[in-house]
Amino acid sequence: MGRWTLTIKEKYGVAIWNFPGKEQHCLPLQVGEMVYIMELCEGWYRGYNLKNSEVWGIFPASVIQLKGTSVEIKGKKETIVPSEQPLVQEITTTLREWAANWKQSYLEGHAALFQNVAAMMCELMERRCQLQSGTLPRDTLLELQQQATALIDQGNRLLKLDLVVRGPEGSVLNPDSTSVVKLYRAHRDTSLRTEHSIKGGEGGMPAGPRIFSPTLSLFLSVRNFVCRVGEEAELFMSLYDPNEQRSISESFLIHWASTGLPKEIEKLNNLKVLFTDLGLRDLTRERLLLVCQIVRVGRMDLKEVNLRRATLGLRRPLGVSVMDVTDIIKGKVESVEEKQHFIPFMQVSAENDFLHSMIRKMTEAKEINHKGQGLWVSLRMLEGDVQQLRKEQPHLVDRNTVTARKMGFPEIIMPGDVRNDIYVTLLEGEFDKGNKSTQKNVEVTMVVCNEEGDIVPNALSLGAGDPCVSEYHSVVYYQQRHQHWMETVKVSIPIEDVQKTHLRFTFKHRSSSDSKDKGERVFAMAFVHLLCRDGTTLKDGQHQLILYKGDSRKLEDVSQYGSLLCSLGGGGQQRTSSVPTLKGSGNLVLSTRDSFQISTLTCSTKLTQNVDLLGLLKWRSNPSLLEQNLRRLRKVEGGEVMKFLQDTLDALFTIMMENAETETYDTLVFDALVFIINLVADQKFQHFNAVLETYISLHFSATLAYRKMMRVLTRYLEMQEGKELNERLMVTFKSLEYIFKLIVRSRGLYHQLYEGKGAEQFSAMVHKFFQRLCTLMSSEREDSIILAQGYALRYVPTILKDLSMILDSQFLSTLLKEFLQSLPADRLVKQRLQSLIAVVNSQLFTQPECRAILLPGLVLELQGLIHYGTEEETCLELLGNVLELLHQPRVGETRGDMQLILELLLRPVTQRVMILGQEHPLSSHYVACMTAILSQMDDTHYTTYIQAFPSHQDLMDYLMETFIIFKDLVRKTVYPPDWTVMAMVQNRVFLRAITQFAKTLAQRFLQGADFELQLWNNFFHLSVAFLTQRTLQLETFSPTKRDAILCRYGDMRGVLGTTIKDMWNQLGLHKMAFIPDLVGPLLEVTLIPEPQLQTLTMPLFYDMMLCEYSLRGNFSTFEDEIIKKLDSEVEGGRGDHQYKLLFQKILLECSAQHPFLEGQCGQFVGLVTGLMDRLLDYRAVMYDDNQAYRMRCTVNLLNFYKEIDRQEMYIRYLHKLRDLHLHYENYTEAAFTLLLHARLLKWSDETFSAQIQGFEAMHTHRQVKESLYNKIIDYFDKGKMWEEALVLCKEIAHQYENETFDYGMLSTNLQLQAKFYHNIMTMLRPSPDYFAVGYYGLGFPSFLRNKVFIHRGREYERREDFELQLLSQFPSAQRMKSTAPPEENIINSPGQHIQCFTVQPVLVEPAHFRNQSVPDQILDFYKANKVQCFTYSRPIRKGPKDPDNEFATMWIERTTYETAYRLPDILRWYEVISMSTVTLSPVEVAVDTMQLTNEKIARVVRQHCGDSRLSVSPLSMLLNGIVDAAVNGGFAKYEKAFFTEEYIRAHPEQQDRILQLQDLIAWQIPLLADGIEVHGQRVPEDLRPFHRRLEECFSQLRNKVEKQYGSRQLPKWGGGRPRSMMTLYRPTSSFKLQPMEAQSKQSQDISIFKDAIEKEGQVAERKDKRRTQLLSLPGSKGNPLTKEAGTRLSLNLSENHMDQSIIRTMDSTEIEGNSVSSPVTGASGLPCRVKSAKPPPIPRKISQSVIEQFTLPPESPQPARCGSLKAFSPPSPVMDKHIKVPPPTPPKGKHHSQS
Repeated sequence: MGRWTLTIKEKYGVAIWNFPGKEQHCLPLQVGEMVYIMELCEGWYRGYNLKNSEVWGIFPASVIQLKGTSVEIKGKKETIVPSEQPLVQEITTTLREWAANWKQSYLEGHAALFQNVAAMMCELMERRCQLQSGTLPRDTLLELQQQATALIDQGNRLLKLDLVVRGPEGSVLNPDSTSVVKLYRAHRDTSLRTEHSIKGGEGGMPAGPRIFSPTLSLFLSVRNFVCRVGEEAELFMSLYDPNEQRSISESFLIHWASTGLPKEIEKLNNLKVLFTDLGLRDLTRERLLLVCQIVRVGRMDLKEVNLRRATLGLRRPLGVSVMDVTDIIKGKVESVEEKQHFIPFMQVSAENDFLHSMIRKMTEAKEINHKGQGLWVSLRMLEGDVQQLRKEQPHLVDRNTVTARKMGFPEIIMPGDVRNDIYVTLLEGEFDKGNKSTQKNVEVTMVVCNEEGDIVPNALSLGAGDPCVSEYHSVVYYQQRHQHWMETVKVSIPIEDVQKTHLRFTFKHRSSSDSKDKGERVFAMAFVHLLCRDGTTLKDGQHQLILYKGDSRKLEDVSQYGSLLCSLGGGGQQRTSSVPTLKGSGNLVLSTRDSFQISTLTCSTKLTQNVDLLGLLKWRSNPSLLEQNLRRLRKVEGGEVMKFLQDTLDALFTIMMENAETETYDTLVFDALVFIINLVADQKFQHFNAVLETYISLHFSATLAYRKMMRVLTRYLEMQEGKELNERLMVTFKSLEYIFKLIVRSRGLYHQLYEGKGAEQFSAMVHKFFQRLCTLMSSEREDSIILAQGYALRYVPTILKDLSMILDSQFLSTLLKEFLQSLPADRLVKQRLQSLIAVVNSQLFTQPECRAILLPGLVLELQGLIHYGTEEETCLELLGNVLELLHQPRVGETRGDMQLILELLLRPVTQRVMILGQEHPLSSHYVACMTAILSQMDDTHYTTYIQAFPSHQDLMDYLMETFIIFKDLVRKTVYPPDWTVMAMVQNRVFLRAITQFAKTLAQRFLQGADFELQLWNNFFHLSVAFLTQRTLQLETFSPTKRDAILCRYGDMRGVLGTTIKDMWNQLGLHKMAFIPDLVGPLLEVTLIPEPQLQTLTMPLFYDMMLCEYSLRGNFSTFEDEIIKKLDSEVEGGRGDHQYKLLFQKILLECSAQHPFLEGQCGQFVGLVTGLMDRLLDYRAVMYDDNQAYRMRCTVNLLNFYKEIDRQEMYIRYLHKLRDLHLHYENYTEAAFTLLLHARLLKWSDETFSAQIQGFEAMHTHRQVKESLYNKIIDYFDKGKMWEEALVLCKEIAHQYENETFDYGMLSTNLQLQAKFYHNIMTMLRPSPDYFAVGYYGLGFPSFLRNKVFIHRGREYERREDFELQLLSQFPSAQRMKSTAPPEENIINSPGQHIQCFTVQPVLVEPAHFRNQSVPDQILDFYKANKVQCFTYSRPIRKGPKDPDNEFATMWIERTTYETAYRLPDILRWYEVISMSTVTLSPVEVAVDTMQLTNEKIARVVRQHCGDSRLSVSPLSMLLNGIVDAAVNGGFAKYEKAFFTEEYIRAHPEQQDRILQLQDLIAWQIPLLADGIEVHGQRVPEDLRPFHRRLEECFSQLRNKVEKQYGSRQLPKWGGGRPRSMMTLYRPTSSFKLQPMEAQSKQSQDISIFKDAIEKEGQVAERKDKRRTQLLSLPGSKGNPLTKEAGTRLSLNLSENHMDQSIIRTMDSTEIEGNSVSSPVTGASGLPCRVKSAKPPPIPRKISQSVIEQFTLPPESPQPARCGSLKAFSPPSPVMDKHIKVPPPTPPKGKHHSQS
């Protein structure tokens, strides 16, 4: 490979292919990533990815698309500047940033946002392609740039990204060269514009057509017209206002051929029209319609078939099409040229239907039966006039596009818009039938005639897009007396011919027969002149023309009618009946029975209808009327004046110049000028400003006009005050700008003509004008003069620009200063401020010498107003303008100006920010101004300002105010979150100020009595707030944003960190005053993940420790504070493992320098690092769905705080653990957790000082403890732990009874206890199952890895459900199928393996229950609660299997697990701390099984004796399964297996167990006897045969057993409810009993035994069948339902719920100490773990002590003979081959009770 060479051109590129880069030294790349290229070699580049400039590598040149760049070299630094347009680069960067956020929005489920951003990204990419094309014209390019920037701003707002700050032209502002005020205003304007754009659009996309242009146009394209006509047709399309019932636009005329195509076939698919001149007023119309009137051209009647005889060429009505386009024009509906609209067609129903009336019918019709006939059109609303649209929309508006103008002038008349259109509308007529039998078919013919009566050719336009014609023929309506045409024709003739022309209307009857029609002649004529006799144009409006009759040839002879009257009343509405009698001329007579009306509308920029204006323009022809015409000019309509603006001005100044020696017309001419200038100022004519200015600069030539105008102006100010004068002054002030433009121009022309003469005279005139102006302003009257003063303040600054051209600037500034100061201080404050704003914005204020005159007064004005909060918004605008101007480079020296502003305004602005607060709308503007002042201060300004304070206290107050406001502003910024640029600029300014003030602090407030603790404290807290603010946490930003901030601003945190360190080191002996208050803030700083800052500030911790140790001999205060603060900070998300290591490293390095403190510092570091480990673990799982992780980490933390004796933190995490339990509805665990807190309190009135949420109102230990107890009792109640609740109730009751003597609360408490006792005896409490869970493998966290835990299940929670939930928390874990201990390969594997199985709790007998008869309801609680040991039994076989008797080789391996704490407790699980395993021999298994069977019989019998309502079915099944099975084999299997001489000889060690088994068999008989007796009492009659069968079987069984093992007897007792006893009766035997190592619930052993017994008597198909039945005792109030889960035959005996809980009798000392090693007696009477002494021989009669264990006082009157034996957990399923009763479904809910 060749050598690597530095690149010259190949500097910058983008990856267009993915490059994995797996080889050494390669740089992996993804498509779209940008690279910086440094070297190249044989098709390879070397460089780095712009996302990470730290990693360099090589990559193929083939995957890179190079980008054009230029290289800027500054020293050794090389900067790459892309050659793309800045906006293209911005779009590229924006798309990259949006992409990640766009994907994230999809992942978070924000569908609408995802779709909107996707659409905006596509549109941005399209705009980028257009920008890169380089073929766009300038106007289009500017518009495209605006659209792109608007899209970027909208997208950033939707994605909550930073706002891009732009100037008015859309370019991105550089904050380094932009003033703070301008930057703030740009932020504000961009934000408002973006927000408005988003609200105006739909779903975040740019809004639809929003109208900003003053001129609007509606583009229409006719796609097709479908109508069954059969003749040619004319389509007249126009915009129609239904409220005014008239068209507002010209008609677009289309000639349609009979073939169904346009008559001019070349126009096919090119029928386009632009309805233009629409304005904002048209948008406010209630409705606007697009109307198409269709006229057919042909026969009178379509039914006429003989075309030769029919009259052809008649224009007859056909129908109309109407579409409402209101929403399209107003922009409410999107309009695109691709979308086609169908406009239905309604045909005339009769030949005499008027088209105009059909429009109304169609708009009111709900449904139109168009039969598929109508128009297909496309519509689009456009902004701009025709010329603009031809440039911007050339694909729509081209040279073939027809323009239909509005009938009337647009709202804004553009200069140069020459127009001379006269619209004539045929309204209506009434014609007598004369000598005809029917009404006439009248056709009106209209022509334009000259003075000789000749027809002017091509002077009429029927519609836009159609050539002009010489004659116009109206539509013919069939036999109508009253005709309503409403047809409009445009008259287009040259302006010079208007005076010579008139309109002539002739009326003719048209016959349907061609032969008759040829004989018809004109029967009437009317005419009208276009110009009146006074030279004005025909008035707009309706005109009733006079009809004349006579010979048809003479009717067209102008000599006959030219001198006649043409209309009545100048356009009045008079009908024929009111026409006066007039005589004709010659043969022309007046037609009194006919009438005809037209309306006219003149749209001409050359013709006027105003006599006064015409008289002024032609004033020389009649000078005597000049004064009258000048006065009447102000009454002329503005549009008329604007049409003749230049002519009118020339006439006025000519009058003024020709009367130079007199003042006759000066005032009138001046008033006329004021009137015209005010007209130009009107919005309607604002475009004529350019015309007026052009006139002044190019056409104005009155050199002496300035003298006359100044005299009149000054004279107005000298006149006596009055209402009329004040109103005239207001009008004059409004036109003052252009008045002075004329004055200055006149003075300039005079200066040029006479070489500077009269300058002093002019200055004196201006001075006099200002003096009179000051006199006016100084008036304090409260009448209308106030308005005049306000107008003066507003408009006087507008003359400064022109006056400064010919007057000395300082002289003018002095005049202006006097003018502003002449107004009383409290008068028109806002107007005066606005006037000052205009002055500041003038060119005058940019000159330093003028500022020196004007600025002091301005600043003093602002100082007072800001101090009192008067007109704040205007004050801020003024101050901002001043600061922005002073920031500009070309305004001369500004240092003195800034010093003035600094001294007078900085503190008032700062104080105002403090007063208003950060939520006030103006706060952001105030802060921007304050920041601007600080940013424009140099070091000298700071020094001078600090030295200017008169006293030490004043300086301290200012610094205190500044530190406080700075701290508030950086903690909670006044700007929106996306104003990052503004926030960073503020931070840069604040940082410089803080650094400057730190020097002042060290110099002025440190030594001796000058030391100010609070001031220093505020400084440190400000520094901390600055460093920890959100906008400086660069690590949380995207790489692009982080690099941009670092490039422009750098990392400010390091600078301030150095300042903090220096300031702390200067404190010396004062350091101790900041401990511990500064520990927490400093900890916040060190937790910022910025290595330089951490290295600077962490040693301050050791310095604090050293200071406290030196003073007190320890640093406990510092230690307490840092532990407390560290907890909250780490929990809040700060700190990590790297911080812990750095903390440890730096503090240990510091301690090494002081050996006397090294040991204690090491302990402290160990304490902090241990705490951080636990806090980081807690934070990692704080929001995890794995409740086990969250609770485990919480317990670790509270235990840690308990160990180090931080009670407040310990209590805090207790409550957090409580909240976690409540979230998961672990009420029992929540109660135990809260109980730990309660145990820390005393029953005393000692003050309670800890701050705990929820206990703020409690002040003593007693109050808090009582409140906690009440909550705990409530939680225990919800968790059905009433026994635990009773303990607390009794404790509280003792307090009420013996301490506080609150018998009312005692009564409530005792009632609550009674409720709990009642619940214990009556409510159903399903016992939860316990599960052993082993977490094996190195993939688990350290606190779970290769450990076993016992979990407490929920009510009715099956192992399968628990296991499924467990595996969902560890998706990658594998479930172990075996319950055997795992092998080493699993324990050491890198994966995760979970082992889960059910274990049985070992009952711990309470000491006070020993040898007592306890009800089952009470005893059941202790079987599943307060347990710490658990067993799991697993069947194993030793030796060969006996096919005849498998019980002989059945062994059980029983494992006992002991947990660290009892369950339930503060957790639902605990780790197993010890395990022991024992093996039970077959005989021991048989003894265990037989004993449990006896216990079960006793329990079921006892339940039936206690409640007669119980179903007898469970008892029947139990007895039948034992008695009948025994007859057919039963325990004969035991006898066959264990009672043989061979077995006894082979197993002499089992002799005691064999004797015990025989004893249990014998004791089963009396138990069965009681069961048979109870069954006989309860069994229904239909089951009597079954009962007799039981008795027979039992008789045989009794005889056999008593014969072999002797007789046993249970005592008889009286009536009453039998009770259980804690220890089951065990009759003593004459042989020695061997100890059993552990006892368990009835397990699968009995199922296996029963299967073996039934093999001999059952059918083969029942051999291995697994059956599950639930024995239920429903309906009993005193005895709850017994939970018996159906089980399957498996090797896991524990999971089948067939083992009984092992009962261990322990005294109170053993219970509290969790001791399990001392010899105790089990529930069956068998010793546990150790062998007992040899028992005495079994007596034949039962002893009294044994009887007492069975009997208890009666509680029910029902007699019962059966004994009451202790009941154990759920009985085993019983298989019965005779009776099959389906078990009831166990409850599914978590909480269930039975009353």
